[in-house]
Amino acid sequence: MTGFGVQWDAVSHDYGAADVVSGVSLDIGAGESVALLGHNGAGKTTLTRMLRGLVRPRAGCVTVGDWDVAARRPDEMARRVGYAFQHADQQLFARSVREDVAFGPRQLGHGDAGVDDVLAELELTSVAARHPYDLPAPVRKLVTLAGVLAMRTGVLVFDEPTAGFDTGLRARVVRAVQRRTAAGVTVLCVSHDLAFASAVAQRSVTIARGRVVKFTASP
Repeated sequence: MTGFGVQWDAVSHDYGAADVVSGVSLDIGAGESVALLGHNGAGKTTLTRMLRGLVRPRAGCVTVGDWDVAARRPDEMARRVGYAFQHADQQLFARSVREDVAFGPRQLGHGDAGVDDVLAELELTSVAARHPYDLPAPVRKLVTLAGVLAMRTGVLVFDEPTAGFDTGLRARVVRAVQRRTAAGVTVLCVSHDLAFASAVAQRSVTIARGRVVKFTASP
């Protein structure tokens, strides 16, 4: 899957009080991997949700490739942007791991092609028949990541993908993200895990109080 460039052009948003995002302009190139850093409440998740049309900016424009997100429904944006929420339990609903991972690809018309490959890649084959809620929280998180990867979208957004992970689980995600970046997929990770961000991102962008305050190239 070829990646898409994404752009926020002077976007602002509030939830009824002070701005959560204030005049942010940011470009991510097609096939680039970027880590979005900053304290809780800085506006990182709000920015990423704009890419899927889950949050509409009060001002400004968001584009994914040649699509203006404002002109698209969230289910249309799912064809270009795969999104893994911070809290896995917001996404899991099927009675088995495999059915959960297969749901997104089926909705996009891919059928089950590639589902077993993603399960194997993230070392989830042995739990594929189990109910997701019978698994520990970190493994449930890994299941949601597998579901997003299986959709084969040109843009991948992960919100705190390694929260609560041990070294082994983190390594699985690092390898998966690196493979997608090498294949030309655009990746955006919101993370407090600086070791993970350094391993997968070509550069990082730090957000504070709803504004971009720093750009850093990864070593």
